[in-house]
Amino acid sequence: MQALFGQLLIGLINGAFYAMLSLGLAVIFGLLNIINFTHGAQYMMGAFCAWFLLNHGIGGVSLGYWPSLVIAPIAVGIFGIVIERTMLSRLYKLDHLYGLLLTFGLALVIQGLFRNEFGSSGMPYQMPSALTGGVNLGFMYLPIYRAWVIVASLVICLATWYVIERTKLGSYLRAATENPALVQAFGINVPRMVTLTFGFGVGLAALAGVMAAPIYQVNPLMGADLIIVVFAVVVIGGMGSILGAILTGFGLGIVEGLTKYFYPEASSTVIFVIMVIVLLVRPAGLFGKEK
Repeated sequence: MQALFGQLLIGLINGAFYAMLSLGLAVIFGLLNIINFTHGAQYMMGAFCAWFLLNHGIGGVSLGYWPSLVIAPIAVGIFGIVIERTMLSRLYKLDHLYGLLLTFGLALVIQGLFRNEFGSSGMPYQMPSALTGGVNLGFMYLPIYRAWVIVASLVICLATWYVIERTKLGSYLRAATENPALVQAFGINVPRMVTLTFGFGVGLAALAGVMAAPIYQVNPLMGADLIIVVFAVVVIGGMGSILGAILTGFGLGIVEGLTKYFYPEASSTVIFVIMVIVLLVRPAGLFGKEK
């Protein structure tokens, strides 16, 4: 039973990162119709930004985990805004495939630059002292930092869903995707809204990278394999579905953890098997809208 609960914990941790990354993809695609393949590279950039702040700091002052949770998403989000303004904004009137190919090429360039500079071996990142240690629950040992990651991810995901689905700002965003000319007529700067939304989605990926840094070692390829799984999560939940990204991310993380316990050989493919089945039965995804 201890091994089973251990795998469930691992599944929840993976699900927390799946949910945050797929949420960022869903926000960008659902509101902007952009398939952002650089998401994995931006997740990696968030982890590297935290590592750089810890080891080099700003003005010679080393910054730890908590400042990095704020600074890294903003810095990487600004990088995403630059990409959107200089490159992606030129492709909005073209087919989605052009944006996917552009972001895929950018992801390879970013990963290549980081690998040339830092190599492919992982670099450790120390977790904050306030979150070290663990709690003995009797049936399992619960590391405090991993519990923090799960709870923080859930809060961030639900807060994002609430803003988009239940607030006036979210209604403006959704309206801008349906009829940008009408929204612009009400005095709302739609291009600026699009740019900031893209930056927010990128910032979510960077935030997940900072949270992942103490668990997984920081390395240039940390987002390369993860992004394939996250795209599968988004497809299963429904492209552009905010709630689908959250529920599917956590749910598939748990399924993956249970598979590692009961049938380890299938743990690396179970999500893709589920994706194939969902696409055959419901092509729009579990929470997507049928057209």
